[in-house]
Amino acid sequence: MTEKTCSHLADVKDVEPLTVGCEECMKAGERWVHLRLCRFCGHVGCCDTSRNKHATKHFHDTQHPIISSLQPGETWGWCYIDNIMFEKI
Repeated sequence: MTEKTCSHLADVKDVEPLTVGCEECMKAGERWVHLRLCRFCGHVGCCDTSRNKHATKHFHDTQHPIISSLQPGETWGWCYIDNIMFEKI
């Protein structure tokens, strides 16, 4: 069995979050469940459990494939294109 790998991991950048919460939810005065950080540009979006799913919408709009969790104590990442999770990013 071949382990699945991500071809985009080498392109991840050490970015700072652009906002303290989901950028789009903050503008609309809405709530989110968990936050995700785009590892290409620093956009902060809400997770797919949140009503608006702004992190995934950001991927569809920009094709920036890798996010990481902004939840305290979580160090995982996700690649939308390769559909793979990373333990640490």
